[in-house]
Amino acid sequence: MKPWPLPRWIAHRGAGTLAPENTLAAFRLGAQHGYRAFECDVKLSADGQAFLLHDATLERTTNGHGTAGELPWAELSRLDAGSWQGPRYAGEPLPTLDALATWLRRNGLALDLEIKPTPQHEEATGAAVAHAVRRLWAGAAQPPVLSSFRPEALLAAQAVAPELPRALLLDELWPGWQGVAQALDCHAVVTNHRLMDAALLAELHGRHWRALCYTVNDEADAQRLIALGIDGLITDAVDRFAPALA
Repeated sequence: MKPWPLPRWIAHRGAGTLAPENTLAAFRLGAQHGYRAFECDVKLSADGQAFLLHDATLERTTNGHGTAGELPWAELSRLDAGSWQGPRYAGEPLPTLDALATWLRRNGLALDLEIKPTPQHEEATGAAVAHAVRRLWAGAAQPPVLSSFRPEALLAAQAVAPELPRALLLDELWPGWQGVAQALDCHAVVTNHRLMDAALLAELHGRHWRALCYTVNDEADAQRLIALGIDGLITDAVDRFAPALA
């Protein structure tokens, strides 16, 4: 298999549900729990700034309204992305990918970076994120893994920075996914944990792809997958799973 930069345990959106997702506060908390690798979501503002946010819209995790990708970064940067998790996090901003990269590199931490495009902006987002990652992690021994549910985004990223590892995300095993992962020269396939069994894991390893699962929050699910020989587990339960001991 190709070289792989991620350990088995990966903190989902920084610290799972313990802190406001996709904020630097969440990453700091995840690191305090011993995590050395993180997953997060990145998209583009209307003026091309790469920043962290999961949803296409702002209402669930910020005090903003509307489609995030339709607003300029000057407006997005003023939003409160922390108060929804309580007063302790009031005023926590949406972070740029640049800010996250600085923090991760200074602390020697790894990243699974999910490209989460605003609908109809898949190719532009994939290309822009790949350009940004190549710049921000220049000279790094451990570049991020670029993952996405959207093959178009990964294809655009591949065209810009073919040297960066890629992972196809699957919430279901749709027809032809193997060919798509092959065409993308993926290092890994990341599935909903409910899809993973011995046969699928054997197929992935037989094609020389790493096998990862999300979002693994139950002890029984984690132990089942570890027994199968899973390569990576993305979890919200950063306070319950000890990555250094797994």
